[in-house]
Amino acid sequence: MKRKLAGIFVFIILGLLAYAEDATIVDEWSSVQAPPPPALQPVKVDPATTALLLLDFEERTVGPRPRAVATLPRVAKLLEFARASGVLVAYSTTLAGSRETILPDVGPLPSEHVVKASVDKFFGTDLESFLKGKGVKQVIIAGIVAEGAVLGTSIGASLRGFKVVVPVDGTASSDPYAEQYVAWHLMNAPAVRGNVVLTRTGMIGRQSY
Repeated sequence: MKRKLAGIFVFIILGLLAYAEDATIVDEWSSVQAPPPPALQPVKVDPATTALLLLDFEERTVGPRPRAVATLPRVAKLLEFARASGVLVAYSTTLAGSRETILPDVGPLPSEHVVKASVDKFFGTDLESFLKGKGVKQVIIAGIVAEGAVLGTSIGASLRGFKVVVPVDGTASSDPYAEQYVAWHLMNAPAVRGNVVLTRTGMIGRQSY
């Protein structure tokens, strides 16, 4: 009996030692260092082949997030630039939203396209066919929230053959870490790496001919 108990005890100790040796990222969480920040690049767009996508700028998404509220003046200027330059503008809402729930500061004109979807605004909507039917090859994506609609739609756009521009000051989350993670993901993850440019709203201009 004593020999059997000793064997069980040894088995438990070995199991505990093995668990301690096999640390996961969760165990190492506090020791992980953030990588260097990505460089933001100036972007010159061709209005004939570029669209501005404004994602989920609704009271229900923006209102509870102070960082999202702070994006509105910058996004409004980007929207003004896009319309003045002849860049196509399209919108999305959450599944609970509608054209009428988009905040008026950045709201759509009656002629501008609006889709309703979850995090990937291409999935289950006509957004891809609408953009490609207009000759769009590149999309500028601003929206709320960073780890939701912006990340999901940036991936969706890349997988569908669009070049993607994300102004990091035109998107936000409740938590700066989420914004940081999204910036890292867009620069490093398969499917988007090399297909996405990070910039600022004020660094986007029109190509000169």
